[in-house]
Amino acid sequence: MAKIKRTKGELKAQQEQLRRYQRFLPTLQLKKQQLQSAVQETQHKRRQVQQRSDQLWQNLEPWIGLFAENTDLARRLSVQQVQYTTQNVAGLDVPAIDSIELTTSWPDPHDSPPWLDAGLEVLEQAVRLRVELTVLQQREHLLTQELRKTTQRVNLFEKIKIPECQENIRVIRIALGDLQTAAVTRAKLAKAKMRQRDAAS
Repeated sequence: MAKIKRTKGELKAQQEQLRRYQRFLPTLQLKKQQLQSAVQETQHKRRQVQQRSDQLWQNLEPWIGLFAENTDLARRLSVQQVQYTTQNVAGLDVPAIDSIELTTSWPDPHDSPPWLDAGLEVLEQAVRLRVELTVLQQREHLLTQELRKTTQRVNLFEKIKIPECQENIRVIRIALGDLQTAAVTRAKLAKAKMRQRDAAS
């Protein structure tokens, strides 16, 4: 702990600092709770999207061999545009998807295998889920980082700064009390000596 002056001015400064910390701490604690809630919600959504994606590919397994046919699926489906937006969560801007535009070149039903339409629909779903999952992972990463920083600040205030100020105030008050007691004692001694001098003369 840094050396502190044991004066009334320093006592006032420490008390003001303590008031500032105690005023700011509830805001930080609220932000921490909001971030914890947002992280849990984002993790839940990410797991749901991941499960839907896994389920989609699992359902495709029985007829995945059909994709090996020369149907040039990559040419038929492309991501035209992904529009992002930001949402403010506890003072932090995090990404969200506004819209996903895909371009699908549907085949001529007379000149393509019958399963191709269904295959393109499934691929569209898979692409949308992949984009959604990527954004949720970014969102979770940003929220987790901010939660870590906020938790560190809360701990700094709760466990270091506030107890440090309280201890400084206690030490200064004791020192000022000792000085006051010493001053009263000196005044009494001086008064007693003056009485003795007066009585002697």
